[in-house]
Amino acid sequence: MGRRAEREGESVPMLLGNAGHQKPARVGRSVSGQGEADPKTVRDEAWPAQPGQDGSGQSLLQRAGERVLAGLRRLYAKLHLQVNEGKTAVASAFGRKFLGFSLWGARGGEVKRKVASKALEKYKQRIRALTRRSGGRSLEQVIDRLKAYIPGWKGYFQLAQTPRVFRELDEWLRHRLRTLHLKHWKRGTTMYRELKRLGASEADAKRIAGNSRCWWRNGCGALNRVLPIAYFDRLGVPKLA
Repeated sequence: MGRRAEREGESVPMLLGNAGHQKPARVGRSVSGQGEADPKTVRDEAWPAQPGQDGSGQSLLQRAGERVLAGLRRLYAKLHLQVNEGKTAVASAFGRKFLGFSLWGARGGEVKRKVASKALEKYKQRIRALTRRSGGRSLEQVIDRLKAYIPGWKGYFQLAQTPRVFRELDEWLRHRLRTLHLKHWKRGTTMYRELKRLGASEADAKRIAGNSRCWWRNGCGALNRVLPIAYFDRLGVPKLA
C-alpha cells in the first residue's frame, strides 16, 4: 500500500507539471482577463478546425487544387501558352459547366448530366426571338424556323438526363404558339369563329374571345383543349421530349 501510495503521489506533480506548461484557456474572458469574451476569440479557441480544413478554415482539397493550378500556370508559361482564366477555376464540379453541360445529384447519390443554366437561357432567348408575336410571320413560317433550330439543339444535348426539363420546355413552346395564334386572329369575333371551326365548345369560344387582348393568359386553360398537343404534332412542331 505504501509503495502504491508513493507511486500515486509521485504521479500528481508530473500531471500538474504538464498542465502548467499548457496555454491558459481564455474562453469566456476578454483579452484583459475581465468581462465578456471577445466573440472572435471564443470562436477561434472553442472551435477547432473541421476535418478536411486547415487552421484558416480553408478546405485542404481547395489548397491542393490551387497548388496544382499554380503549377500548370508555370508549365504553360514555359511553353508560351496562357491559361484561360475565364474558364479555369478551383471549385466543385457541381455548378461548373462543361461544353454547355453541368452535373446534378439525383436520388441515391447518383450524379447525372443536365443542360447548364446559361445554355438553357440562350435556348429560351432564341425561341422567344423565333416566336415573337410582332414578327409579322405566319404560323407555318414560324414552325419552319423552329424546325431549323430545335432538332440541332436537341441532338447536341441529347446526353442530358433531365426529361422533365425538356417536357416543360415543350409545354412552354406550345404556350407561345397558342398566343401567336390569338395574335393572328386579333379581334374577338375572329377568335370566336376560328375557335368554333377548330371544334371549341360554345363556352370556351366565348370565354377566350371575351378576353381577346389577354394573349398570354388566354394561351392556357380552355385554349389547351382547343389546341392540344396532337394539333401541333400535325403541324410538325419539333419537340425535345
